[in-house]
Amino acid sequence: NDVGEVGAKNLAKHFKSIDRLINASFEELLLVKDVGNTTAKNIIDFFKNESNRLIIDRLRDFLIFNLEENENKSNKLNELTFVYSGTFEIEREELKKIIEENGGKVASSLSKNTSYLIVGENMGPSKKEKALKDNINMITLDQFYNLIR
Repeated sequence: NDVGEVGAKNLAKHFKSIDRLINASFEELLLVKDVGNTTAKNIIDFFKNESNRLIIDRLRDFLIFNLEENENKSNKLNELTFVYSGTFEIEREELKKIIEENGGKVASSLSKNTSYLIVGENMGPSKKEKALKDNINMITLDQFYNLIR
């Protein structure tokens, strides 16, 4: 269901087990690289289908997410969730990679679970207003780098 080889690898790396993938929420699926709303909905619908679940149960012993484990550079950002807004001196994908390599998570929108909003140039006013309203820490890219040093 519109998940190709690269998408399947991203899902396997992120969830590390078939059961975690099966039980993933829509929001958790959106945290996976290249998974958007349509793909997340299709994945959830796939696992809701009883015949698909029966096939998975029969194949369970063969469904091993055997990927080389990329060791995190650090765990300095464990339990922290980041949202970024605006433009930065580095690509957004690179910023996401740095966050994940140090144990953090990236979300696309602010929520009560957001630890930090990384503020770039030309950030839209709506995220700033929400961050202020919800008491979310706003930091610059330099301040972010200080978190992982």
